[in-house]
Amino acid sequence: MKKHFKELRQYLLLWSTQSLSALGSGMTGYALTLWLYQETGSALKTALLQICTYAPYVLMSIFAGALSDRWNKKRIILGCDLFAAMSTVAVLLLALNGRLEGRHLYLINAVNGLMNTIQRPASDVAATLLIPKEEYQRTSGLRSFSDSLTSILTPVFATAFFAFGGLGAVIAFDLTTFAAAFLTLSVFIKIPEPETERKSGTSLLKSAGEGLVWLKSKPAVLYLILFLSGINLVASAHKAVLPAMILSVPNGGKAVLGMVNAAVGAATLTGSIIVTVLRRPKDRIRTIRLSLLLSMSTENFILAFGKTPLLWCIGAVCGWIAIPCMGANLDVILRTEIPPDMQGRVFSCRNTLQFFTIPLGYCLGGALTDSVFEPYMRGKTGSLLNVWFGSGKGSGAAMLLAVLGLSGVAVCAVFGVLLRGYKWSEAEEHNIEEKT
Repeated sequence: MKKHFKELRQYLLLWSTQSLSALGSGMTGYALTLWLYQETGSALKTALLQICTYAPYVLMSIFAGALSDRWNKKRIILGCDLFAAMSTVAVLLLALNGRLEGRHLYLINAVNGLMNTIQRPASDVAATLLIPKEEYQRTSGLRSFSDSLTSILTPVFATAFFAFGGLGAVIAFDLTTFAAAFLTLSVFIKIPEPETERKSGTSLLKSAGEGLVWLKSKPAVLYLILFLSGINLVASAHKAVLPAMILSVPNGGKAVLGMVNAAVGAATLTGSIIVTVLRRPKDRIRTIRLSLLLSMSTENFILAFGKTPLLWCIGAVCGWIAIPCMGANLDVILRTEIPPDMQGRVFSCRNTLQFFTIPLGYCLGGALTDSVFEPYMRGKTGSLLNVWFGSGKGSGAAMLLAVLGLSGVAVCAVFGVLLRGYKWSEAEEHNIEEKT
């Protein structure tokens, strides 16, 4: 145990301080959302904050990995953190002088999204270089644990700080956590650079293309990423539809929506703890498929057909408790399979392919709810559909959740066929470790 702790000491230091900084950044983002909604009263203008954050990630991620493989990982992380902190200071100065406007936030969110796009592959590679191979699953569980805890604490802390000290108090906490993470990484953590031949003459476009070429040569990994892309389309549509249902139905409301979101956080937190103590599965690909099948075949249906907050919370738990297990096993496959000197490029290609469906899903879920399913259910008074999904506002959203449940199961079935014959076991990991 002491030996493992010593080997993981630098990673644990990086993980803990960066997680604390992520909490501060999340609080600022949440507080800015509250501020903008108070100022404008527009859900669309508020939603544009997320679009501005996601746009650089989807458009530029494939090039960020090529830069990550060329540049020093520690300097990339520090530089991006510093730039993001300067953006936060700009928000604070504008707010203190009464000049903060929505257009400023859109620009700053886009800049921060770009910094996160560049930093993400560098952070992923840095983790690989700091973690012993046998600890990949455990540390993935730790990352999932911190992400879950951050998602639970962010709205609570941000709302409390915002209520008692305004936007300034939230930003002050954010900058304090940034300073702690920046100082720790600068002074106490040494990130080794992978031994690789740096091809300075290779164009950025060609370097980015090398990540796609590598993925094409590994069908199992590519199928897994496309599988998750399909799941993300369904999951993001679900996130767009869920508030429309719970805020509209008779047994719903803001407090109930908060309960369901809290159940999601508690489920992922529990799943993160479980995955850190689980033994290595016999087949990681099968574990990923079954984890997502459990999620897709339960949550949406329980939410759609359930009529009480208790059932909705149970559905949220069923849908999310296995997600950390899926993430941990995918993380082990990627970190073990991809050579460290290629990880920046491949991780970035993976991010583009896996996450581009998220904004599409949000748009699709909102459009289908408002323009298709809610109008359709208004004309079905007294039908069997009303028995299943209720009547009035929110019943169309409930019906769409059931359709999304069927879609999620279909995605799992299709990729179950594509991934048949591919297996990722302890033997495969040992073979790759010996080669590397």
